[in-house]
Amino acid sequence: MPDKKPEFTDASQLRQMALSRWDNEGGAGSLHSPEADLRSEVPQLTNAELVQLRIRVIALENLVISLLAQSSDRQLDLAREMAAYISPRPGFTHHPLTIRAAAQMVHLVERAGHFRGVTPYET
Repeated sequence: MPDKKPEFTDASQLRQMALSRWDNEGGAGSLHSPEADLRSEVPQLTNAELVQLRIRVIALENLVISLLAQSSDRQLDLAREMAAYISPRPGFTHHPLTIRAAAQMVHLVERAGHFRGVTPYET
């Protein structure tokens, strides 16, 4: 018999489930998980690989900003709400990575605001 998926009546419940793993250290798993064993076998990134990752992150940030610039007010509010979900909640460790990630999400929404209503130029 196939597993039955739980039904959620509230969108906030879905968001909470999606982000529940971010409660501690940006979603880091248990130290004694199979994933942790796999991570210990992965070689360190080379400088060239790190440079490529930085380039990709910059490109992705700019794509996100362009998409957010065309988003509805409700979608922008939702993005801010998602940032609040990964911010440390009472009783959880205030880890610098999750604090910075939440701030970065809000910053991306704010940066997109500079481009809202701007008509694209034709090339």
